[in-house]
Amino acid sequence: MIEYINKPLSEATLRHLLGLLGCEPAAMLHPGSFGKLDLALEDYNSPDALIGLLCEHPEVMNRPICVRGARAVIARPAEKVREILD
Repeated sequence: MIEYINKPLSEATLRHLLGLLGCEPAAMLHPGSFGKLDLALEDYNSPDALIGLLCEHPEVMNRPICVRGARAVIARPAEKVREILD
């Protein structure tokens, strides 16, 4: 388990997770959390800007992210974790 709030993920780790997830950075945003920051989503209009946002404000990350080998899922709902279990 990674305590990402106390020790935010590095840009390299985020990019690695995105590769495992096979998704764009926007898919990692938790909509309810983002609204609490008083930031405008349209100010983050590129993948690099969204990765920067996730590094600076890890609390907006949709979680949990479960990783198994070379596969990962955002386990929301929890049943999605079955997708990476053999």
